Amino acid sequence: MVERISDAEHAVMEVLWDESPLTAQDVSERVDPSRGWSANTVKTLLGRLLAKSAIVHEAEGRRYLYRPAVAREDYVSGESRRLIDRLFGGKLTPLVAHLAERDQLTAQDIAEIEAILKDLKQ
Repeated sequence: MVERISDAEHAVMEVLWDESPLTAQDVSERVDPSRGWSANTVKTLLGRLLAKSAIVHEAEGRRYLYRPAVAREDYVSGESRRLIDRLFGGKLTPLVAHLAERDQLTAQDIAEIEAILKDLKQ
C-alpha cells in the first residue's frame, strides 16, 4: 500500500490519474490554476510522490515522464478503509448513521444505498 499522501500531493495525483504519462511542465499546466502553484512547487510534489512510491518516472531525453504507480480506485479503497477504521472502529454502519443523523444524506444518496444493498442481497 502506498504511504498516505497530502491534499497537495493528491491534486497532482488527480492530474496523473486523468492523463499520463506527463512531464512536470504538463502536470503544472493541468493543476487547478486557483492553487497558484509554480512549476517548482509541482516538481517538489512530484519528488515527494516518487519518494512515497505513489508515482514512477522514466527519462525521455532531458525530461522525465511521470505516471501513477497506484490506481485511483486502489488508493481510494485504502483511504476509505483507513477512515472507517480510525473514526468508526472499522464498521461502516456508524458512518452511515452519522451522515444520516446530520441530514447529510440526500434522497438520491439513500436511493443509491438502497440499490446497492438490494444488489448485495441477491
